[in-house]
Amino acid sequence: MQLKFGIIGCGKIADKRSNFLNKNEIIICYDKNKSIMKQFSNKYNCQVANNVDEILNNKNINSVIISTYHNSLSNLTYRANKKKLNILVEKPAGKNLKEIKYLLKNIERNNTKNIIQVGYNHRYHPAVIKVLNLLKNKRRTGNIMYLRARYGHGGRLKYNLEWRAKKELSGGGELIDQGSHLIDLSRLFLGEFERLKSEVVTKFWKMKVEDNAFIILSNKRNQIAHLHCSCTEWKNLFSFEIFCEKAKFEISGLGGSYGTEKLKTYYMKSRMGIPSYKEFVFNQKDDSWLKELQLFKKSIIKKKQLGPTIKDAFENMKIISKCYLQNGIN
Repeated sequence: MQLKFGIIGCGKIADKRSNFLNKNEIIICYDKNKSIMKQFSNKYNCQVANNVDEILNNKNINSVIISTYHNSLSNLTYRANKKKLNILVEKPAGKNLKEIKYLLKNIERNNTKNIIQVGYNHRYHPAVIKVLNLLKNKRRTGNIMYLRARYGHGGRLKYNLEWRAKKELSGGGELIDQGSHLIDLSRLFLGEFERLKSEVVTKFWKMKVEDNAFIILSNKRNQIAHLHCSCTEWKNLFSFEIFCEKAKFEISGLGGSYGTEKLKTYYMKSRMGIPSYKEFVFNQKDDSWLKELQLFKKSIIKKKQLGPTIKDAFENMKIISKCYLQNGIN
């Protein structure tokens, strides 16, 4: 099947994904910012649309990539789904739980057959994939007991004036942004959670959304995820540690400003003491966007949802929503 894409939202995230498409796969694009749209069109040699409807009604496409502000993600996905287009929508797929719940109900009610995948690209980082494979050897690792994760950046000048700082556009702050990746990865490793404790605070940036969130999640097997996301992390950081009964896996870095992606493995010896140690270094350019697209295409060809779904987005947002409510944030 030859995929033909319409791109809705032509910013940084759309560019990262489109870099891994063949130029003849990108037919048409749209962005409210005409300058950004023109740059994108020139780079990928595609048509420009005057509005979203021109993309959704275009007979030459069968798929869309949606990478807009959070406040329009769910509505655009809803409209694209009505046109039976395959959809890759940026996380978190909506700005709040109500939006995603409505979208999910519509998809389930109409028994949607087209593919709708949510852009949780961190699932496809090589260190994450490596750990998932290593965990299959339960005899060597034992069960996961808990995980600890930190994800943060330091913002930039006037960060508090950007769209992410405006709740009407973003739905929230750091928790709904980088925090949703940590929650999604935690669910990937530990499944669904039943209990949570959280502190959602604004410590530095003068804005109406949070700049830090601290979360403890636990499931019915009493496995725990201890998470911290921050935009007062003055040196960009990604750290994801998984503690098993017989092993520990430590992922650090995501490439670029987050540092070289590495995986350190520690296996306990029968007499305990100093564990056996091995380090894996992933020097290649971040190809999580490529793997994400490959899985999206594979899902379309097989007519089977293989990547993260709107249901995943709903479960992630349910946790985010509970954290906000727990801290008196509406």
